[in-house]
Amino acid sequence: MSSAPVIAFGQQPCGIFPRRFLYAKFVTARRLRAELGGEIVFFYHDSDHDPRETQTGLRHRTTGEVQWFNFTFENKIQRKYSPLHLKRIPAGWRDQTVRQLPAFVGPAAVQAVRGCASGLVADFCLEVMRAQGLLEGVRVVRSSDPAVRTAACDLTDFFVDCPHEGEIVRARCHEGKLSLHEGGSSWLALPDTPWTKAQVSPSRDTRLRWMQSVLHCTHYIAGAGEQAYLNPADAPEITFVNRDTIDRSDEAYADFPA
Repeated sequence: MSSAPVIAFGQQPCGIFPRRFLYAKFVTARRLRAELGGEIVFFYHDSDHDPRETQTGLRHRTTGEVQWFNFTFENKIQRKYSPLHLKRIPAGWRDQTVRQLPAFVGPAAVQAVRGCASGLVADFCLEVMRAQGLLEGVRVVRSSDPAVRTAACDLTDFFVDCPHEGEIVRARCHEGKLSLHEGGSSWLALPDTPWTKAQVSPSRDTRLRWMQSVLHCTHYIAGAGEQAYLNPADAPEITFVNRDTIDRSDEAYADFPA
């Protein structure tokens, strides 16, 4: 007998409220599960470090104009280089954000942010999605989990979480050397430091194979951006499914149960 389907999709933390394209992946996954059975796995790539990923577009409830929100961070090193699972939310950010939100979202969404106790960006995003009911019946696998990293396949192109100026940063590893991308063609070389597999996360081009070595999924729901760079030959055993279309895909999904 064949094993039950494993329906997976992946995403970085992508906003104070998840973006609508991520919501569409949840919808697609649930539709597939209804058709095929099996389980849904959300590969939560919280090892990414780009603060632009968590920009959150919300429409003003009166004017319809979109305003962009984001987390703030404790310092520049953390903002630019720390992975999202270690970026800390400074005191005062939550209260300031809560004061602005009623013009953009309903009371349940405001309360979710007010009541979120998480002090780390990736944890905060996950807690809000849980409050929305998006994670019900979904297994979450985090790329920051040391057990996941240790169990995953070896890589030739990857990042390493390592110390730098009092913070943990996500440094690119090339030919055994660690460095931070400062922009353009400029890189900052870091001192040699020992590291283990539990500190390693994949690059964009190695993420699929690394993820699959742990998830062993049968179906993968790909977003529009992923379709441009995913190489199905890296995992020929997977059936790739395009996510359902959704309007205003880059804006936030801020609906909550009544």
